[in-house]
Amino acid sequence: MPDAQHVASGKVRDIYALDDDKLLLVASDRISVFDVVLPTEIPDKGRVLTGLSGYWFTLLQAIVPNHMLAIRDDGRSMECQKLEMLPIEVVVRGYLAGSGWKDYQRTGEVCGHRLREGLQESDRLPAPIFTPATKAQEGHDENITREQAAELVGEERLREVENVAIRLYTTAAEHAWAAGIIIADTKFEFGLDPHGNLVLGDEALTPDSSRFWPGSEYDPGRAQDSFDKQYVRDYAEQLGWDKTYPGPELPAEVVEATRAKYVEAFERLTTIPFHAYLDDPTVVLG
Repeated sequence: MPDAQHVASGKVRDIYALDDDKLLLVASDRISVFDVVLPTEIPDKGRVLTGLSGYWFTLLQAIVPNHMLAIRDDGRSMECQKLEMLPIEVVVRGYLAGSGWKDYQRTGEVCGHRLREGLQESDRLPAPIFTPATKAQEGHDENITREQAAELVGEERLREVENVAIRLYTTAAEHAWAAGIIIADTKFEFGLDPHGNLVLGDEALTPDSSRFWPGSEYDPGRAQDSFDKQYVRDYAEQLGWDKTYPGPELPAEVVEATRAKYVEAFERLTTIPFHAYLDDPTVVLG
């Protein structure tokens, strides 16, 4: 890309500077589990992430501005406004799963939220809860309390972030439920524009940043089937892998099944055939 200068690479995305105010986020087909990027890619995964993010950014922009400027013709590259990112992960949970379930089992709380006794894994919570986390440079993000998050971003800003994040999650969860998908939890990232306004950045409500469960199969008391990379995690765990680099190669059937889960999530949430997105990525922008 002669118009772009490489700035950084994450587990999935490569970031390029287009000019002083604009970035290009390129979503690769890489997949990571347990914080290790696996040697096998999932075809079209990056296009699903970019297309779904573009769809949600368009749908939710009345709640909060976002950093999207355009999606390029390759379907995996998004031109974005450069932001000063906040130093916290913004997680909203509507159901008790993942690290939230583990914390609840140990302490009866999730990030400072005291929950009633007797809840089961995957139970729906009485109301969505805001559960911030640190941004780890290496290894896992760590859940923190609201008070700890306020120390990082300030109380007034945190109140704004919490309010916006809950509204985003609630609106998206209602939309997804109509498509037969439960959004159990999701992670947002926010930044500030040059005027100090809050802006939604990174990706939004994708299978990489959310737990998507098929609503027709929801059964509290156990881990749920999902449209995200849990399928790959389960495969990797059964190998006895020690969860350190390098990760295992994925067989063709796992790759195909994972791609199918990502594409199905895209199609059910957007009601757009994936091949139509490949032909013209702007279809997700309304």
